Amino acid sequence: MAGQDLLHTQPRPMHWLATATAISAVVAAASLLQPPDAKATTSPVAAAAGQRSAAAPDPAKVTFPVDCGPHRLDVVKKASGDLDGDGTTETVAVVRCHSGTGTPPSGVYVLAQPSDAKAAPRIVATLLAPARQRSVQTLTIKDGAISAALLGYSTLDVPRCCPDVHKSVKWQWKGGKFVQSELPAAMGTRSV
Repeated sequence: MAGQDLLHTQPRPMHWLATATAISAVVAAASLLQPPDAKATTSPVAAAAGQRSAAAPDPAKVTFPVDCGPHRLDVVKKASGDLDGDGTTETVAVVRCHSGTGTPPSGVYVLAQPSDAKAAPRIVATLLAPARQRSVQTLTIKDGAISAALLGYSTLDVPRCCPDVHKSVKWQWKGGKFVQSELPAAMGTRSV
């Protein structure tokens, strides 16, 4: 019958939940699978110089300058890429003290691997010290630039659950150092 409402054509919340669960499962499975012929590539700069790009520095092998007292230090985000154009891969690590509740402030560090591959990676730059009392919401590296979304609090009266300050920043290697610039703020947010 034309125009009649059929039960299977009216989505219910359970239909949406089932669909979302199925899509999440497919995305998770796809992220875990890699083609058997996948190979790492050498960066164009390293290839031009005749060098092989070394593996990205592992943040788990670094002692960060963060005092967490009795709590462990967690590496909560990391991204790797050639940040200074020298053909080697650096890693940017976001670390913070472990906490069962709340979000402790983050530190953002750039790591490099010494020429001795057996040596532990070393911190070559501090982009954001935990003393600045900011949390890192997102971290990406694109075209040698590091972008991050930072969260913070305008006053001590703001509940620690609900940051009211949002800032997007970018760091880029210029003139032998990392230079920070602020990205345009989203509408309705306060800058840090």
